[in-house]
Amino acid sequence: MRMPRSGVELLQLMAQRWRWFVYRVRFHPFTTRHLPRILATLAEYARLMRLDKPIGIWLLMWPTLWAVWISGEGQPDPLVFTVFVAGTVLMRSAGCVINDYVDRKFDPHVQRTRERPLAAGRVSSVEALVLFSILSLLALMLVMQLNRLTLLLAVVGAVLTLTYPFLKRFFSLPQLYLGITFGWGIPMAFAAHLETVPRVAWLLLISNIARCTVYDTIYAMVDREDDLKIGIRSTAILFGESERHIIAALQALTLFALYLVGREAQLGGWYRLGLLAGAGFFVRHLYMIRNRDPQQCFRAFLDNHYFGMSVFIGLALDFLFNTR
Repeated sequence: MRMPRSGVELLQLMAQRWRWFVYRVRFHPFTTRHLPRILATLAEYARLMRLDKPIGIWLLMWPTLWAVWISGEGQPDPLVFTVFVAGTVLMRSAGCVINDYVDRKFDPHVQRTRERPLAAGRVSSVEALVLFSILSLLALMLVMQLNRLTLLLAVVGAVLTLTYPFLKRFFSLPQLYLGITFGWGIPMAFAAHLETVPRVAWLLLISNIARCTVYDTIYAMVDREDDLKIGIRSTAILFGESERHIIAALQALTLFALYLVGREAQLGGWYRLGLLAGAGFFVRHLYMIRNRDPQQCFRAFLDNHYFGMSVFIGLALDFLFNTR
């Protein structure tokens, strides 16, 4: 085979070989038949984990970051930070998978959930259980990098995640239980940094329970009519016509508990400014749900992410600028 005599000939040869490679790859049986199916399956797994709807990750992430920052006194350990950020994504994904598995016979009867992968039959029950196991094992591998107390609390968190989907069948306050589940990263973060869980951690958990009950009640208002038909319990059904007044009371409890957290952790003006901004978002949410319109209720649920962000920004700025 004659070697190219110039740079131009070399480039021409490379272009020819590249066209041959692209042609072979484009028409290879794996590329034409198997790869599209694999990618479509992975896309359905991503939808099952709700990776296309990251609002749940943010709602779970913010209180976890509150705890990581307070327990780390504004300078969290890099390993702790990485484990809790990655663990939040993994456990939220695992929670969505097991929730859809438990609800697979109910979701087809609800307008908003009937096209979920399990409900629509695009993912099998066995696939969902395998995916849940993989996500849980990955989360366990992460938390095993931390101390024993954090690992023990992680076991409790796993039990909470597994049992939450079943409570909607008989417990009229599943949003309260979800608040504990979504906030369990708070005592874990303190345990990871301090090897103990002080009083401020439990105050922070109480604030998250109240806050989670607020936004998940607003979320349940969207599906109230469908839930009544199929027998699912929720605080939106339990509170009835008084739901907006109870939501306002729970918002006040959230803010008061966070104020006590600030006193306990000796946080200053920046933190209180973050709480004030969060209170503004709470007022906005009450206005949005005033007519109980499902679309506005769903928008208010999505908007709750900004409350958690406001508190975290105030918290981070307080540690950054206030000397202790």
